[in-house]
Amino acid sequence: MNKNAFTMIELVFVIVILGILAAVAIPKLTTTRKDATAATLVNGLATCINGATEAYMIDQSFDTDSDACDAVTASCFTVSVDNVTGILTVIDTADTSELCIAAHTLANGKLSSIVGKEHHF
Repeated sequence: MNKNAFTMIELVFVIVILGILAAVAIPKLTTTRKDATAATLVNGLATCINGATEAYMIDQSFDTDSDACDAVTASCFTVSVDNVTGILTVIDTADTSELCIAAHTLANGKLSSIVGKEHHF
């Protein structure tokens, strides 16, 4: 008799172990994706601010019509500008989604000198 095959119990154990690993790994992957998306929003915010201030330095008018500003203002932050006074303000929106909470936390840690404050140019 040739015994080169797996028994049913061995296959069931492998399936159970794979299920346990998947149950542990999937929540971690979901959190990692949310954190990456939040980091992308914060990087977009920094790009928006840099582009707007560069435009203001050149022609005394903020430019917030970039793709980076559109993505940021459509989600978790509000960027308001006043070309007369030269004030750029970044404010966290009231969005309480997990993504925006993560983005606000990250931005307040990395861009604490920018978010929630007026900037005169």
